[in-house]
Amino acid sequence: MLNTATTAASNSTRAPAQSKTHSPSHSPWTPELIEKLRNGVASGLTCSQIAAEIGVTRNAVIGKIHRLGLSPGRPAAPARSCPPRVRQPRHSPQRQFLRLMFAQAPGVAGDEVEPAVENMQRCTLLELMPGKCRWPVGDPCAADFAYCGNDAVTGFSYCAGHARMAYRVPARRRA
Repeated sequence: MLNTATTAASNSTRAPAQSKTHSPSHSPWTPELIEKLRNGVASGLTCSQIAAEIGVTRNAVIGKIHRLGLSPGRPAAPARSCPPRVRQPRHSPQRQFLRLMFAQAPGVAGDEVEPAVENMQRCTLLELMPGKCRWPVGDPCAADFAYCGNDAVTGFSYCAGHARMAYRVPARRRA
């Protein structure tokens, strides 16, 4: 059986646990190290080079520079001697095909009359085969609901007429 009096006495004689945080009096930043830091920043050394010279971590150098309000002192990147290349906008093959399709359908633009779809081959979902137009026709809740069923344009889900309706080119904004 343990003697509670001796246990309590031994607990009271233990030293308090050491704190893991650094107090300001134990800071590694002496005035000499801060002066070396200032000189390194002024001479344009990298934070890694300053850290190796002083004997602290790179992150410690970055933090101290920030706290002291020092700028890294790096020179700005030199100006380009030639102007940057003008890049051509990339257009996907689908977008190019749609532009071609709209160009071949005169009178189809923005909010004008909808393009005509040549005679649809109406089919149900179960009859719909790959490569056929998947444009829904009618009310999905109605018994006569179907899909267009015409041959779809390669790379699209719709025939040419329905693709023009689905992928409209937005009207240009006027300034």
